[in-house]
Amino acid sequence: MNTVPRTPLGGTPAADGWWMPAEYEPHEGCWMLWPERPDNWREQAQPGQRAFAAVAAAIARFEPVRVGVSAAHAAAARALLPPDVGVVTLAHDDCWMRDVGPTYLVGAPGQLRGVHWHFNAWGGLDGGLYHPWDQDERVAAEVLALEGRSRYRAPIVIEGGAIHVDGEGTALLAEECVLHPNRNPGMTRERMEGLLREYLGVTHFIWLRLGVYNDETDGHIDNMACFLAPGKVCLTWTEDRADPQYERSQEAGERLAAARDARGRHIEVVKLPMPGPLFMTETEAAGLTASAACKPRRAGERLAGSYVNFYFANGALVVPQLDVRTDAEAAAILARACPGREVLGVPAREILLGGGGIHCITQQVPDPRAPRTRPVPVGAG
Repeated sequence: MNTVPRTPLGGTPAADGWWMPAEYEPHEGCWMLWPERPDNWREQAQPGQRAFAAVAAAIARFEPVRVGVSAAHAAAARALLPPDVGVVTLAHDDCWMRDVGPTYLVGAPGQLRGVHWHFNAWGGLDGGLYHPWDQDERVAAEVLALEGRSRYRAPIVIEGGAIHVDGEGTALLAEECVLHPNRNPGMTRERMEGLLREYLGVTHFIWLRLGVYNDETDGHIDNMACFLAPGKVCLTWTEDRADPQYERSQEAGERLAAARDARGRHIEVVKLPMPGPLFMTETEAAGLTASAACKPRRAGERLAGSYVNFYFANGALVVPQLDVRTDAEAAAILARACPGREVLGVPAREILLGGGGIHCITQQVPDPRAPRTRPVPVGAG
């Protein structure tokens, strides 16, 4: 791998003609991180590691995968991961590559750049999930340096799981998360939109108010809703009026029905059933090591499971399997909504026990050679 100077670029992506492509566009590959900490992953993280290895193997059927692993765990990870999955020594505090890794940008033909966001473990000392997070704060810069890509250093705290785009100028976000005061105190929606225009190259915003119930990330959009294609969004859904998720999904559906994207299209909503409700068991909670550095996980806590938390691979969707009562239905809905893609289910409860899903532990690297249409120009959305 080549290296580049670690000093970030001046200016902003939008001013330089770069933008974030959609996840369903072609990929060059995928990055992941290895789960290691025993206070967040039960039984010394071994069940979680097997689950991550299964996800890596599934994605590797369709595109190259590299996994960042601490030096102490490199040999064990190599033994569990398939031979065609790369293992790279990379220090990290936990394994949420979606949130700590770079957000990739396209612009110049055949090239990629990345945005390095500030990260504070989903809230810092005001509701954050672990501390310290200094190694995670450096992951995006390390990945881009390993790949020989230039980076922009954004002036805000935000996570990759809080952002979805259609690659044509539209961003999909949740107010509950992106405007939470434990990320950027005093931030207004207008100011945030201005910054995201500059760092994502988007021009139009669709805001949902809330994310999935009891989501410890304060409502990441990638657990609630995502673009399946231009003008098409899938949404976590329940028909159970007694479920706290019911009103959240109803309101989100109403907002999406009233919205248009950057090109003026109405939004087609694809409803994905919610698994469960799912809860952490006593056995699962007992396998965790107590630590003052990590949010405690207790038996009986509701888990924020969602089938929306899947990964677009080249020609496929890698979808979490979370509940035998709804797994097949969710897979069938996604197969109809994304024709031409293989839907591959991977057991993901162990990932959910650590606080996330398949989308949360992955970061796609766009294919810089893929043909693309530039987003709607600034001022047109």
